[in-house]
Amino acid sequence: MLGAIIGDMSGSRFEWDNIKTKNFELLNEECFPTDDSIMTVAIAKTILECNGDYAAIEEKAIKNMQMLGRLYPMAGYGARFYDWLFEDNPKPYHSFGNGAAMRVSPCGFAAGTMEEAIALAKAVTKVTHNHREGMKAAEAVTVAIFMARSGKKIAEIREHIEKKYYKINFTLDQIRPAYTFDVTCQGSVPQAFEAFFESTGFEDAIRNAVSIGGDSDTIAAITGSMAEAYYGIPSAILERALALLDDNLLIIAEKFEKKFGQKKEI
Repeated sequence: MLGAIIGDMSGSRFEWDNIKTKNFELLNEECFPTDDSIMTVAIAKTILECNGDYAAIEEKAIKNMQMLGRLYPMAGYGARFYDWLFEDNPKPYHSFGNGAAMRVSPCGFAAGTMEEAIALAKAVTKVTHNHREGMKAAEAVTVAIFMARSGKKIAEIREHIEKKYYKINFTLDQIRPAYTFDVTCQGSVPQAFEAFFESTGFEDAIRNAVSIGGDSDTIAAITGSMAEAYYGIPSAILERALALLDDNLLIIAEKFEKKFGQKKEI
């Protein structure tokens, strides 16, 4: 789950000022948690509150997303989701935006089986992003995380994702020059997968994701969530990232990591 937050913060300063290279300082004082991190933490809080009983997960997800979203109203939400945050009776709005995929990583880390991972992803996604593309993206990312946690190799994960979710027929080098901002699942989630598939380590995966431009923070958040499950997080990067979180977010993130956390690199 922290991999998504690290990816988000690494890409935050480039979302509106894209960089088309892997050569940049990964985390510095200009980096900050955006809506991607806030909503990832909200889903982590939801799973912690469920404590293994997911009967009320949808209601808890709505409550926590609204609570944290209202606490951080300037985090960069899409217009429709921002309205949803402040509705008294929030309903799904058929979205296929990439918010479905950027917040779902806690489901992949908490699940005990593939079936449970998919069920959790569906439950926390359909409360907003109930379009088939939104649902597909959230499920695909969660499945990849679960497979990575389970010891599957990148080639195996790629094969499964391409068979069931996205046929990825490009490389990062091919798309980097012309790739532009796209917040749809269809136009950003396959790119996040390719950034992970081409990676050689956690940091390299984040650099891959940011380097193509576009919706840098969200693409890197999605990539980072998968990279954490596969590689772990280098201790030095983790230390720098945690220092950028305030106490509200840090307490929840640390509780989740203590219960469900992935291996950390030295």
